[in-house]
Amino acid sequence: MARCGREHRGGTVTTAVEQGRSAGPLSASVADLCHRLRPQVSARTAAGFGEVLRRLGGPLQVAVAGRIKSGKSTLVNALIGRRVAPTDIGECTRLVTRFQYGTVDRIEVVFRDGRRQVLPFAADGMIPAELGVDVATVSHLEAYLTSALLQGMTVIDTPGLGSLDAASVSRTERLLGAGSADPDPAEDAEEPDELDETSRNAVAGAEAVLYVVTQGVRADDRQALAAFTAATASREAGPVNAIAVLNKADTIAPESVDGADGDVWRAATLLAHKQADLLKPRVADVLPVIGLLAESAETGRFTSADADALRQLAELDDETLELMLVSADMFTSWECDVPAGLRVRLLEKLDLYGIRRATEAVRAEPGITAGALRRTLLDASGLAGVRSRLGTVFAARADGIKAAAALASITALAHASGNQAERQRVHDAIEVLLAKPEAHQLRVLEALTLVASGAVQMPDDLAEEVLRVGSNADVAAQLGKPGSSRADLAVYALERAGWWRSFASFGATPAQSRVAHVVHRAYFLIWQQLRDPAGGRR
Repeated sequence: MARCGREHRGGTVTTAVEQGRSAGPLSASVADLCHRLRPQVSARTAAGFGEVLRRLGGPLQVAVAGRIKSGKSTLVNALIGRRVAPTDIGECTRLVTRFQYGTVDRIEVVFRDGRRQVLPFAADGMIPAELGVDVATVSHLEAYLTSALLQGMTVIDTPGLGSLDAASVSRTERLLGAGSADPDPAEDAEEPDELDETSRNAVAGAEAVLYVVTQGVRADDRQALAAFTAATASREAGPVNAIAVLNKADTIAPESVDGADGDVWRAATLLAHKQADLLKPRVADVLPVIGLLAESAETGRFTSADADALRQLAELDDETLELMLVSADMFTSWECDVPAGLRVRLLEKLDLYGIRRATEAVRAEPGITAGALRRTLLDASGLAGVRSRLGTVFAARADGIKAAAALASITALAHASGNQAERQRVHDAIEVLLAKPEAHQLRVLEALTLVASGAVQMPDDLAEEVLRVGSNADVAAQLGKPGSSRADLAVYALERAGWWRSFASFGATPAQSRVAHVVHRAYFLIWQQLRDPAGGRR
């Protein structure tokens, strides 16, 4: 079985980056650095560099973390588009599970001693509730799915913060991640050396985090985000690589939030903004979402039979329906023509908020199809907003995020070797790489973090400009000039480069000046690229 993202060519294993299909120019430069250094370092460090290459060639690895019972696994299922992650407390919810793309659906139990055991998914398509092994001996699970949504992102489901057993917390800390996850033991034999634990920890780890909170942000939520730094080879969680979601948004009482005007979603949005202030600078944003609705609508759990049951409910008189929607108990126990079993099933899939939204949609459009009703529920879940933000924060910056993670791992591997000459050789090679134009995006991401977190105060209009330049991969979007011609974009980029250079020299505080110099060079490199597409890569 060949690992996703790796191919056998003439008895060797090559990664996507090695084949020139990197996430971007900076990742390609880091991959080239690894190739050049491997013959010049110890066998163990070289093995670590091989793992760095594998990670560079794979999708961005995003850990979904949060408190126990915050709805992480439900959200994971929605993001994957399949109901595979167990949501009830059990054996598997105490384990780290990596969901990644594969050509065959399968589960691999990875033991702490390196052994692997392949398992099928359960009859309902989910990871089995019981694995049939001693969980204490398990490192983590690898779930391979044919879901196209996983081709661009590996999703890591983690045990909840506040899990009842310390072992679950320990696994999560080891996780973020338990090193190389090679599904084919035969491939291990091709590596020159096994990585020791220090080296694995230096290389492994999620590259980004999606943090799930509910109504109250607690001190340990902030601590958990801070701990992400230690779990990812000292790559800090911040607005560049972390966002949060306010899950179970439908449970927020509108009257508890000033300015909500009785609207649940508005209340959730306002509360999410407040939580963003509490969690900064660790996250880029906090977005409201209803994970249960998202899971039911996105994974096929919502069926035409459910749509028929909702149509029956919509036919009830207003007073009866309103009374039933007061509480879950009232909804399931009230005497009406809709069988209690159907109501229990709807409650499990949609909760009261989703049932209310669905019956409103049916009453507004009696002929609405089951598919259209599903889309209505999906829209009401807020999942589209989360996906969009994931695209903005993670996907557009994947090259920089992955390259930064790889450079941190390379540095940590060199330090772990204990060889001063090797350490200096790696340091010098990284310094050369950082001088390249494509490496400037790392400086831009750093500046973005400083401004977004408030560590460097900027006037609102300039802060917006820094965020725009740092948050987009498309040149026209970076310049805030969608639809403009190449020539016009070049003129504007040079104009802004000059303005920021002047600001850095004459109008800025020392801290602002450092950011301004970064933005000036970003605009200059954009101008160079627009004027001569090859010039920006020289």
